[in-house]
Amino acid sequence: MSLLIKNGRVVTDTDDKIADIYVKDETIALIQPNIDAPADVMIDAANKIVIPGGIDPHTHLDLPSMGTVACDDFTTGSIAAAFGGTTTIIDFPTQTKGRSTFEALDEWREKSEGKTVIDYGFHMIITDMNDERLHEIGKLMEEGITSFKLFTAYPNSLYVNDGTIFRIMKRVGELNGIVMMHAENGIVIDEIVKAALKEGKTAPKYHASTRPTRMEAEAVARSFAIGEVADVPVYIVHLSSSDALDEVRIARARGAKAFAETCPQYLFLDNTYYEHDDFEGAKYVMTPALRDKWNQEKLWGGIQSSEIQVVATDHCPFNFHGQKEMGKDNFTKIPNGAPGIENRITLLFNGGVLTKRISINKFVELTSTAAAKIFGLYPQKGTLAVGSDADIVVFDPEREEIISKSNVCTHHMNVDYNPYEGFEVKGFAETVISRGKVIVDKGEFKGSVKHGRFIKRKRFGES
Repeated sequence: MSLLIKNGRVVTDTDDKIADIYVKDETIALIQPNIDAPADVMIDAANKIVIPGGIDPHTHLDLPSMGTVACDDFTTGSIAAAFGGTTTIIDFPTQTKGRSTFEALDEWREKSEGKTVIDYGFHMIITDMNDERLHEIGKLMEEGITSFKLFTAYPNSLYVNDGTIFRIMKRVGELNGIVMMHAENGIVIDEIVKAALKEGKTAPKYHASTRPTRMEAEAVARSFAIGEVADVPVYIVHLSSSDALDEVRIARARGAKAFAETCPQYLFLDNTYYEHDDFEGAKYVMTPALRDKWNQEKLWGGIQSSEIQVVATDHCPFNFHGQKEMGKDNFTKIPNGAPGIENRITLLFNGGVLTKRISINKFVELTSTAAAKIFGLYPQKGTLAVGSDADIVVFDPEREEIISKSNVCTHHMNVDYNPYEGFEVKGFAETVISRGKVIVDKGEFKGSVKHGRFIKRKRFGES
């Protein structure tokens, strides 16, 4: 099987040139102007941008949470990702406290194998880890799971104490892995929540006011401090506030191996969305919460200065009807999470490149290359280079759409609302190629659930 992309503007995190791309089987065989070679599939990319397939390193598909289950599974979620130009995701098997992490891995393999239209990997969420089970970390890394997520939030379910954090971090560091942190001070937040409920504050807006940015910043600082002593790279997920970004900046300035991602919701939405009438604010209950709007420009500043390296989605969708409504009388019962796997790349192009906040190269770095480098996928993925997987997006920079649940061009996610409803955007994935196979072409899905492959990832820093 061969494929030839002609006349495109080929953009990576470092290059920007007019060239053709020749694909043989699953990998890129040649990149240069005016390639004259027979091909089974020919794509004319004149006036289009040709970029590496997006990598979303933060998704939660088919996730049990708060008495319900996220409404995108690995099939519907990966199809939506593909329509948005993402060709690789990394999801999160979640250890049940007191049980083996291998049980979680087996469960997520059952959820994903033969059910995913794009390639995927796993991080492991660890909820407890005594000395007797510490050996599991090494065995997971042999399976290509080289990153581990810990929580300082949710004391009744996912929270791990500082001693356990250090124990895990030290072992992961010895094995050249990376630790991801959901950083909020959940112990203090629970006290604030308890007081709010006692005062009768039950509406969705109180989800935001009970999770102050200082409690995010405190946990970010603590995570980096423990990571430095344990000598392990630490990656903060879904950074949402200026306060937390300040702690990233401080840690990096003193030489810590400190990384951070943010998400489109924190760049484009703010806490006024919780004020919507008729309980509509529940659609935006996610953790961390949406912040005051002025934080957005601070986060863009962190992107521009490379203190934030990645924009992921934290895609964790729950239907408004029947799921979010579980918290109608108590905001703490609203399932935390929101959709976004499909809209990330368009939003970043529209709100970043077209506004001149970021360059086209930075756009590729944020949506693909940086995640590939941090999480052991590069150069197999995250770039356009000879020998790399042929994960390629032909992106139309002129196409305009309105993001809406009712727009079949912008919404393939299996959820009954879109948090970016009504956003007018310019720039859209036209043709999406995964390992040399066209899986989306001009709005038509051409993929297969048998196509997606589990990717064993390298250890941190491995070339």
